[in-house]
Amino acid sequence: MFWTSSRRWNPFAEFEALRREIDRSAGTMTEFPLINVWTNEDEGMLTAELPGIDPKELEITVKDDTVTLKGSRIETELGEGQTFLKRERGSGQFSRSFLLPFRIESDKVKAEYQRGILKIVLPRAESDRARRVKISA
Repeated sequence: MFWTSSRRWNPFAEFEALRREIDRSAGTMTEFPLINVWTNEDEGMLTAELPGIDPKELEITVKDDTVTLKGSRIETELGEGQTFLKRERGSGQFSRSFLLPFRIESDKVKAEYQRGILKIVLPRAESDRARRVKISA
């Protein structure tokens, strides 16, 4: 059970934990592409698993603090007399957007695709970078 700082049971904390678990479980099964996002002081990095996708068919857009990936997966065509025994890989259009905790310097974004992994470097806008303030005495 989840308790508040005053040691009272908090049902909303339990609902939130359940929602996070459902999102985590569902995200690994239904979201495409699967992604990782991390940041440091200077930039964000997004990697996406896109096996079998032609990079020419991908569209990456960046606006303010949001990056969007769009593309499509071609449906596997079966030969005459063939049927699927199991089909887990979907096909069709996909689009995912990700909100970063800072604005992106869109003209400096770089993307690279190797072995089915898309890597996008998202530089932090200069105006959103922390600056050291000099103290005058």
